[in-house]
Amino acid sequence: MGYVMGFGQIGSTNLADVGGKGVALGELARIDGVRVPDGFCVTTDAFQRVVSAAPSFDAELDLLSRVDPDDHAAVRALSADIRAVIEGAAVPDELVAAIGEALGRLGEQAACAVRSSATAEDLPTASFAGQQDSYLNVVGLAEVVRHVRRCWASLFTERAVVYRRRNGFDHRRVRMAVVVQRMVFPDAAGILFTADPVTSNRKLAAVEAGWGLGEALVSGVVSGDVYTVRDDQVVSVSVGSKARWVRASPGGGTEEGPVEAERRARRALTDAQVVRLARLGRRIEAHFGCPQDIEWCLTGEDFHIVQSRPITTLFPVPVAGDEENHVYVSVGHQQMMTDAMKPLGLSMWQLTTPRPMAEAGGRLFVDVAPVLATSAGRANLIGTLGKSDPLIRDALQTVVDRGDFLRLVPEEESGVAPAGAARVPIETDPEVVAELVRDGQASVATLRRTIEGLSGPALFEFILADIEELRRLLFGPRSFQAIMAGMEAAWWLNDHLETWLGEKNAADVLTQSVPDNVTSEMGLALLDVADAIRPHPEVVAFLRRVAEEGREGDGFLEELGELPGGREAAEAVRGYLDRYGMRCAGEIDITRTRWSERPAMLVPAILGNVRNFESGAGERRFEQGRQESLRKERELLTRLRALPDGESKAEETRRMIERVRTFAGYREYPKYGMVCRYFAYKQALLREADRLVRSGTLRDREDVFFLRFEELREVVRTGEADGELVLRRREAFRTYETLTPPRVLTSDGEVLAGQYRNADAPPGALAGLAVSAGTVEGRARVVTDMARADLAAGDVLVTAYTDPSWTPLFVGIAGLVTEVGGLMTHGAVIAREYGLPAVVGVEGATRLIRDGQRIRVHGTDGYVEILG
Repeated sequence: MGYVMGFGQIGSTNLADVGGKGVALGELARIDGVRVPDGFCVTTDAFQRVVSAAPSFDAELDLLSRVDPDDHAAVRALSADIRAVIEGAAVPDELVAAIGEALGRLGEQAACAVRSSATAEDLPTASFAGQQDSYLNVVGLAEVVRHVRRCWASLFTERAVVYRRRNGFDHRRVRMAVVVQRMVFPDAAGILFTADPVTSNRKLAAVEAGWGLGEALVSGVVSGDVYTVRDDQVVSVSVGSKARWVRASPGGGTEEGPVEAERRARRALTDAQVVRLARLGRRIEAHFGCPQDIEWCLTGEDFHIVQSRPITTLFPVPVAGDEENHVYVSVGHQQMMTDAMKPLGLSMWQLTTPRPMAEAGGRLFVDVAPVLATSAGRANLIGTLGKSDPLIRDALQTVVDRGDFLRLVPEEESGVAPAGAARVPIETDPEVVAELVRDGQASVATLRRTIEGLSGPALFEFILADIEELRRLLFGPRSFQAIMAGMEAAWWLNDHLETWLGEKNAADVLTQSVPDNVTSEMGLALLDVADAIRPHPEVVAFLRRVAEEGREGDGFLEELGELPGGREAAEAVRGYLDRYGMRCAGEIDITRTRWSERPAMLVPAILGNVRNFESGAGERRFEQGRQESLRKERELLTRLRALPDGESKAEETRRMIERVRTFAGYREYPKYGMVCRYFAYKQALLREADRLVRSGTLRDREDVFFLRFEELREVVRTGEADGELVLRRREAFRTYETLTPPRVLTSDGEVLAGQYRNADAPPGALAGLAVSAGTVEGRARVVTDMARADLAAGDVLVTAYTDPSWTPLFVGIAGLVTEVGGLMTHGAVIAREYGLPAVVGVEGATRLIRDGQRIRVHGTDGYVEILG
């Protein structure tokens, strides 16, 4: 390819030659009506030629690849050594000559910008913005060559090294090109975002502008003007102070200075200029096919574009295939699993649930715009979601209140049944729950017996048929009635007892230790496992080593059996796995690793129980909760009887307490049954994957996770797979894992977060949703991976979300704070049953609360105080 390429020679296929920034400039130069200052790229071949001749370069890279990215001192020292090697390397004469020839076409004494352009930079999946260096107003061949070498060296700044390691980029596979571009000396400069960087709205463009070079804005020297544009109209203007500028220095480089007082508050751009710039941005966005972050300069009336890169922080918008407005609600926030899901997991969940779902960023969303379009639909949806997640309710209400996004349908044309349609009540009889559980258990047993002998197309036919059985169990009217009976009784108790007695969230205590809750039983059962292990010191020591080593598989259970007391311990663990081993974090994604597949994930929780509890704690814990509930019931009924019409109020309340305790536990069972089925499906599908690997159709058994169910079915049928599709999806999934999904997203791409309006919260407190009453103070333990949890008695667990798999940790903590959740999500239900004060839906909790800080959780009023 050579050492130098002009912009006119560069296109989208030249990433390996000129890096992300160089490719973008080559593509920009092809767009009609877009002015790009002329220039050229010093290619990665030149970089490779120079560093390969440096004798110690490879040895330094070997050291760097082994260093811990969190060891800042080591990274700093090694990266400085590598930069010194590169800056001291000789530049071959033919390379200097090639740069000189290209520079001559710009004018030998032309002022140039010399910018780094790495092959992993300005990509759709990783911007690497600010990780390498740029130099402005560089004049003359010798200075250009010197700054080219400095750009090469900046590939190994400390920040660039750490960024690559944390984003999975191999140092050896990233190479550096350098852009040399004629300088523009602008009157004003800045940044254009073709999607609003605050709200992510793709219909809004945002322009930042300041006097002089754009570096004043990028470096934070000044706060510039901010303009927003929609449909060729400037919709908002914020004029910045613009007290300082950065401009070219007569001796080369740049200098900073004060802006004249009369210009500081003057707009840098007129409305007409802002609209013209936004139109340029839309043209550039259309060329690249995604929202762009664009650097621009204005000289006179001419806009020059000096860089464009994808905006990598935007959450993708579901593809709708029409021009209608859509409002998407996150499924993950309802299911307490906001992580990205692999394609097989997404497709299995879509097969399981009857409602159509949209996909974006590895997550699922439901379009609620048709429901919001009618008054009855709005009342039902916002009311129901408001009980579950007030932030979703507030976000949806914001869309409705605007009045310009949804096309509202007159009630008589909607076809939607009015709110409050009658539902047949279900009798308050424990046998109802027992029958439902027996039905589910028998169905799962039949599935397990049948699926074991199936393979090939017959397996897929069976799974599709069995999913219909799963849907019957999940969404059957009697099961739905049982769940709603418990939820509605809890709502009735909270509403009426607060009105009659001023008692907030009374149902929280009344639902402690309810019967038939398979998820809370799971946490208590792990206390029994600890009882089998605690008397045997050698077993405890062995399990500590297992936890430290991060063992895979279940081989350690065989080793355990050889220790004194180990056989009993191993039997206890296996018995637990027989009942609960199909669970794991993020269990609605069938591809996630289950406890039975990696039992060592449970070891930290078991060791915590050994350390923090005495024998028999599980049974005592349940009985204490039951007695507390009975005590609260007696107290409330006594207080009610003292009121006017008290006997009637007390009797109605007693019936509701009986109702909530009869049905509240069943709320957890349908999902348990679903996860049991998912694990059986997964084991069968992995047997098919192993056959595909043996036949050479797939390279790895987990490739099946990156195929949708129907695609995998076709691969099994034909024996042919698209390996490139699997690789593309693996790469996309890595990107999706870095994204934070919104609760509510519109088809314009706007992210609506919602707000809590909590008058009880003092200044500085973190507001959330009160889901389990009580107040507790303790040490915050910020945990993102259950398998690495190190909790002591009295700690408060702070995490992003808790699905049922986190329940074993609940027995040893004093309180709970999560970023996601609602009144009836699993973490809230179990927190109430265990009597743990809990606040959920606390935005940014794992970021705002530091591990080890002392915090106070107000589970009755819904806020968290950071005490220090």
